[in-house]
Amino acid sequence: MAEPKHQIRALYTASTVTVYQAYGPEIGLPAARDGRFPAAWQRDRMTWIKPSFLWMMYRCGWGSKDGQETVLAIEITREGFEWALEHACLAHYEQGLHPDRTTWKRQLKRSPARVQWDPERDLHLRPLPHRSLQLGLTGEAAHRYADEWTVCITDITTLAHTIHDHVRDGDLTAARRLLPAEHSYPAPEGGLDHLHR
Repeated sequence: MAEPKHQIRALYTASTVTVYQAYGPEIGLPAARDGRFPAAWQRDRMTWIKPSFLWMMYRCGWGSKDGQETVLAIEITREGFEWALEHACLAHYEQGLHPDRTTWKRQLKRSPARVQWDPERDLHLRPLPHRSLQLGLTGEAAHRYADEWTVCITDITTLAHTIHDHVRDGDLTAARRLLPAEHSYPAPEGGLDHLHR
């Protein structure tokens, strides 16, 4: 059965959802060690979180890109994640979803979160037909993310490198066995209607 075009797939529990980010070691290592973002992490900048492990691997090059060498799995509360979705605006104007560009721009400006739907990736990081959620947090949402929603931060750089080694060796079965078990996230009924057509 084909995947729905817009669907959040994530590793989650009854109370948390795991998202991914990658940072340089000066941010990533203390964040994983202390279970919270260090003072150097700027709460006043837009920060993008991704529930898709493979999209994060595409973005950070399996933890090889400059400034993205430390890959983090961040468990946040589902309550916080759903608050961000509820208060998010689509990052681009879409006719039929927004009344007009001016209204969309106004919504975007006052929204503490924004959403992009980018092609999901396979183990070779090639684009798939269905989309993966990227959730940008700014202002109130970024502060809540760092100070209220974050439950646990884990350095998964070694896992990323190990999976990449299996892919390079052509052992996709071994690579798949190590992937986080992502499933369709049970967003509240109608909770994504304002974020895609």
